[in-house]
Amino acid sequence: MTFSMKRVNAIFQKDLKDILRNSAVSLTASMPLIIAFVMGKMSDDIAIDGHYMVINIAMVTVGSFIQCCLIAEEKEKNTLRGLMLSPASTLEILGGKSLLSLIAMMIIVIIGAFLTGYHPEQIVVIAIAILFTSIFFIGLGTLLGLLAKSVMEASVIIMPFMIVFGFGSMATMFADKYPILKVMDYTPNTQLAAIAVKVESGIGLGGVWLNFGIIALWIIGVFVLTSIVFKKKRMD
Repeated sequence: MTFSMKRVNAIFQKDLKDILRNSAVSLTASMPLIIAFVMGKMSDDIAIDGHYMVINIAMVTVGSFIQCCLIAEEKEKNTLRGLMLSPASTLEILGGKSLLSLIAMMIIVIIGAFLTGYHPEQIVVIAIAILFTSIFFIGLGTLLGLLAKSVMEASVIIMPFMIVFGFGSMATMFADKYPILKVMDYTPNTQLAAIAVKVESGIGLGGVWLNFGIIALWIIGVFVLTSIVFKKKRMD
C-alpha cells in the first residue's frame, strides 16, 4: 500500500473541523500565550529559562493535550476503529492525526517567542531542536489518547505530564536537596533548554549532539509504546 497524502489531508480536515467546535481545547491552547504576554509585559530582559518555560508549556499543552483529546474523541465516538479498519495505513492515520497538533504547536511557539521577545542565536539550530522535541510531545499525546477512554479522561490523564514537562525544569533548582529530582535533567524539555543555553554561548550544532541523542531516545521510547498500543487497539 502506497502512502497517500489525500488520506492524510482528509484526516487533517476532519480534525480541524472538530477542534474548531471544541472551545475547551481552544482555551487550553491559549494558556501559553497568556503566560508569554504577562511575562513580556513584566520584563524586557527575560532569562533563557523563562523563554523555554513558555515554549515547553506551549508544546505540552498544545502538542500533547490537543493530540490526546483528538485521539480520545475518536475513541469516544467509535470512529477511531473505523479509521483503523479503513484502507489508510498506520502511518497515514497517525500522520493525519498529528498534523493539526504540529501546526498549532508551531504557531503558538512562534507567537509565544515573539511575545517574550526571544531572539535566539543560530535560529536554524533552535528551530531544528524545537521541531525535533515536538515529535516527542505529539507522540506522548497520541499514546495517552489511545489509553484514555474519553475526552474527559484524556483531560485528566494528561495533567501530570503537563506539570512535569511544562514546569519540571524548575524542579532542578531543588536537586541538591532532593537528589531524585536530578532525573529531570534528562527530560526532553530540559534538554531543549540546555541546547538553547549552549547555542547562546556560541556552540554550534556539533556541540549539542548529545542533547539531541537524549531527546531521540525519548522519541523512540514513546513511539515504540504508541505502536504497541495502537496495534493492540487495532486487534481488539
